Amino acid sequence: MSNLKPDVNSKDHSQGADNAAITIVEFGDYQCPYCGDAYPIVKEIEDTFGDQIKFIFRNFPLQEAHQFAFSAAAAAEAAALQNKFWEMHDALYENQYRLDESLFAELAETIGLDIEKFQQDFTSSEVKEKVDNDFESGVRSGVNGTPSFYVNGTKFDGGATDLYQMLKESAE
Repeated sequence: MSNLKPDVNSKDHSQGADNAAITIVEFGDYQCPYCGDAYPIVKEIEDTFGDQIKFIFRNFPLQEAHQFAFSAAAAAEAAALQNKFWEMHDALYENQYRLDESLFAELAETIGLDIEKFQQDFTSSEVKEKVDNDFESGVRSGVNGTPSFYVNGTKFDGGATDLYQMLKESAE
């Protein structure tokens, strides 16, 4: 049984109610095809369960396999500094099929970021450190691939579809 380390905290990006009964943490890589497949299912889980769920995303870029994974994570974190993490998160997955270095500025513009600030933040040590810290948290938590889900602090053995099924069954 692998447990989440560190626990969910104020540095995490979260959606949903703070007092939700179920907290789901996803370790994801924006260039990972399995994460891309999981993305609409996670959205559906959020739509179905609403305030019963708090959803958190932590970066786990698999840089050896995915050349743009770290940059994509940096783009999301740079957007977060303008309070647009989830907009960038969604845009990256929705445009995953054309992920490359030229995409980040385009998406930043699309979601209404201050481009100059975005470009400074994108390469800042603060953003790099946040991505590295998320990655390290994944390593310490026993993440061995993406996406990896943790439910209320415990590693969930399965993908997004299995997670959705389990939630539906426990809600009945």
